[in-house]
Formats: sequence, structure tokens, C-alpha cells
Amino acid sequence: MARAAIADGVAANLAGGTHHAFRDRGEGFCVFNDAAVAARAMQAEGLANRVLIVDCDVHQGNGTASILHGDDSIFTFSIHGARNYPFDKEQSDLDIELPDGCTDAAYLLRLNEGLDTAFDLARPDLVIYLAGADPYQDDRLGRLALTFDGLAERDRVVFRRCQAQRLPVAIAMAGGYARQIADTVQIHHTTIRLAKAMAGG
Repeated sequence: MARAAIADGVAANLAGGTHHAFRDRGEGFCVFNDAAVAARAMQAEGLANRVLIVDCDVHQGNGTASILHGDDSIFTFSIHGARNYPFDKEQSDLDIELPDGCTDAAYLLRLNEGLDTAFDLARPDLVIYLAGADPYQDDRLGRLALTFDGLAERDRVVFRRCQAQRLPVAIAMAGGYARQIADTVQIHHTTIRLAKAMAGG
């Protein structure tokens, strides 16, 4: 996924986003931390020097934060529910915690603020984006209140940032547990559709 993004500008994995896995153990439905592995692999192959991980799953990317703690070449940004799993959180380079019931407008305001900081500090040449569907208002594990439109705008905000700086973006779907599975499918489909539009497809 990351290699394809560097080659083509944007690429997506229809699964992935396994951000709870730690260096030595799995956790929270996650066995291996694909974002951390991808970032380090692209560096090892000489395809990226500085990587920004933008984690918009509703749950903090605790495994990612732990694995990459102290690595100044990979910046971890997680925007997530304050009172949601994991209850003992790790320290990302930038964490934004949101209250239960957070709506579209409040979420997008905090996301934009976070992205301003993350892009300034990370100075990336690759972005890995975890586009969780679980901030959705009818997600069983989400506790936030974003609508379909709000989640679509979230994706646009991230993609516009990458496009404005001509940065490749690798996308993973991460979590999604809506009461109606069709809602999760719609949210993920919108992410892919918007990514395709950004790529000119």
C-alpha cells in the first residue's frame, strides 16, 4: 500500500489500520501494526525519510504510539474519543481527545487544528492515513456523533492537505462497527471514492 502510494500518489488497503498491536503483542482485534511496519519499511527501502501517520479511527492508536515513541522521523497523530478504548492510553506525538457525542463541526475544527500542527512538525514526505468509520453517530463502539457528511468532509480535509503539499497518501480503513453494516460499507466506500477523485480517477 505505502509503496503503491509513493509510486502513484495515492493507494488504499481495503483492510488494515491495525493500530492497537504493540511491538511484542497483539491487542484490540490487531495482531501486527501495519502502519508502523509500512513506515519503517519505506524508510528502510529509501522511499521515504519522514512519515506522518494520521489516525482518525475513534480509538487511540496506542500500539503505533508505543512502537514509534522517540522516533523523530515518524510523527504519530491520533484524534480519538477521550473516554473510549484503550482506557490506558500511550503518548503519541500529538493526541487530540474528543468528548462523547462530538459532532461534525467540533470534530472538523479540532482535526484542522491538529493537522496544522502535525504537518508543520512532521515535515513528511509520506502520509499514512487511518480512515476509521467508527466516529460515525450510529457506531456501536464509537461514542461520537459524526454523520456521513461529516466523515466525508474529514476525508476531504486530509486529502486536500496531502494534495496541497504533493504528498503521497497511503490509506487503511481501520475500524467500523455500525449497527447497520451497510453504513460502515458506505463510509469506507466514500473514503475510496474521494481518494480516487484526488488521484484524478
